[in-house]
Amino acid sequence: MSAVLQIDSTRLNHLDWLESEAIHILREVAAECSNPALLFSGGKDSIVMLRLAEKAFRPGKFPFPLLHIDTGHNFPEVMAFRDARVAELGERLVVGHMEDSIRAGRVRLRSEDESRNVHQSVTLLDTIAEHGFDACIGGARRDEEKSRAKERIFSFRDEFGQWDPKNQRPELWSLYNGRHRPGEHIRVFPLSNWTELDIWQYIADEDIALPSIYFAHRRPVFRSQGMFMAVHPVCPAPPGAEVFEALVRYRTVGDASCTAAVESAADTVEKVIAEVAATRITERGATRVDDRFSEAAMEDRKREGYF
Repeated sequence: MSAVLQIDSTRLNHLDWLESEAIHILREVAAECSNPALLFSGGKDSIVMLRLAEKAFRPGKFPFPLLHIDTGHNFPEVMAFRDARVAELGERLVVGHMEDSIRAGRVRLRSEDESRNVHQSVTLLDTIAEHGFDACIGGARRDEEKSRAKERIFSFRDEFGQWDPKNQRPELWSLYNGRHRPGEHIRVFPLSNWTELDIWQYIADEDIALPSIYFAHRRPVFRSQGMFMAVHPVCPAPPGAEVFEALVRYRTVGDASCTAAVESAADTVEKVIAEVAATRITERGATRVDDRFSEAAMEDRKREGYF
């Protein structure tokens, strides 16, 4: 008689359940969609997504390419990590460049130092159309921001890339509907039910490498709207601003012109976990200039195609 593998579900912790759910979602995307892509920016959530994809599909190749929308205002440490990790995995990386959108007149900036974060939607939708992607998998979580808490795991986008928060598909019993017509696509969020603390605990359990920017380091900063902004080629200190060196780390990474650092001495994963467990401010609320002072900002951008 053949042996039957029995799994004792009582021995699974909450991270095991979250991992299992995310792997199931990734496999559903591969089964339901003909040309998906996995967004990979070099940030911690997308790095966790890569580990989950490895568990879902290795030893085979991923059934989708990796996709990054490059604003041209990224932190160099993160871009270096992105390229090294892609090379290590041997997977294909598709990059949509906002510089191309600017040259084509698709994106028009009011000034050279304007944050490009808000304009990413144009380049993302153009890249989706160019490559015919019918699903984009991302690392967004519901605990990050109010509008993201409204989002389904399989989130439908119409032919204009728009999201309607009042017209979403039910997901009873973990059944996901990926049906769409030509020109439409699905955004998929396997980490929806994870928290920032879950992400860091999973990173610790799996011994996942991260860009150094996530840990305490000294760098020149200046204060802007009560936050520590890095002195960066695309984000110079404004006239009269005091530039000083501080011990900081980043809770989230993105466009350098709108992503702030936090004061921190947490230079190990264990110290970051302790710090995250004690905070009561979300990572975007604490560090994203373009989100912090407008509750409607993210929802408005998501309606227009933002991830």
